[in-house]
Amino acid sequence: METPGADLIVRRADPLNCEVRLSRLADPDVTPNDRFYIRNHFPVPKIDAERWRLRVHGQVNEPLDLALRELKGMSAVTLSATLECAGNGRIFFNPPIEGEPWVLGAVSTAGWKGVALSEILDRAGLQCTARHLIFRSADGFERSLSIDQARASPVLLAYEMNGERLPAQHGRPLRVLVPSWYAVTSVKWLTEIEVSDQPSRGYYQVQRYVYENGAPVSVMRVRSLITDPEEGATVDTGDLTIQGLAWSGSGPIVRVDLAVGDGDWSEAELLGQPARYAWTRWRLVTRIERPGEIRIRSRATDSSGQTQPPHAGWNRLGYGNNSIQTVAVRTR
Repeated sequence: METPGADLIVRRADPLNCEVRLSRLADPDVTPNDRFYIRNHFPVPKIDAERWRLRVHGQVNEPLDLALRELKGMSAVTLSATLECAGNGRIFFNPPIEGEPWVLGAVSTAGWKGVALSEILDRAGLQCTARHLIFRSADGFERSLSIDQARASPVLLAYEMNGERLPAQHGRPLRVLVPSWYAVTSVKWLTEIEVSDQPSRGYYQVQRYVYENGAPVSVMRVRSLITDPEEGATVDTGDLTIQGLAWSGSGPIVRVDLAVGDGDWSEAELLGQPARYAWTRWRLVTRIERPGEIRIRSRATDSSGQTQPPHAGWNRLGYGNNSIQTVAVRTR
């Protein structure tokens, strides 16, 4: 079993849950496998990839029982996508909320390779009553997605991550990859897809990963992170380069604004090409004239018009906190 990398902060040892140091999130553009955040609900299951099978059944015309080599023999699809835990930022809710004490590093981006879910569904053939896909894992976890939602996104059944076989901590031999959605739907250690006329009634569908109104956690909310300078850093007066990342499940990032000290919001430069399913780098160069403590805030806006709020709405399970980040540094 892989051990956590030096750039991971362990939030729980059993089952293992780790977040990434913000300064190491995207160096290079994607997060290396040994640095990718880890979210487990149960111990990692031991799976013999040679004997493993993916079962597709339920309201289909032709049930499937697929070995990994069969999946790898199908047309491969590659996609760069960001995954974020729905509880990322839980520690900032007030009053405090029980659960994994995520700060801001329960997010990472990788290049994924696998088979399009649509190809598997086409091979099985959906019956006219089919409405939902229930994904089940070797560790007992299950989560569902409506067929309409699955068709609206390039969902993958991924067996590679950043050009390597999927690590055990991240779902080997196969995981679901649902771009733009919080990672709870990207079920790891996938063994079964049941096609049904009803959504899952499992614990993690109806009692957890839901908001106050009972609606399931779904698309990632717009968010930006300052990755440099880090919280508590000491920097020199003069020109200061502020860098970070931004992403959203609702659409590409179109703008990131920063407020430095008591100054007005200033627009940062977006780097690289607009990304639909992966985070966007941004940068702002500003000038610091006097020594002392200074606070930096970042605020992202996506193509749908969604903008980060100053404060996210409190909810009893601590999901979806995409409030504006503040980083305090000292200048000398």
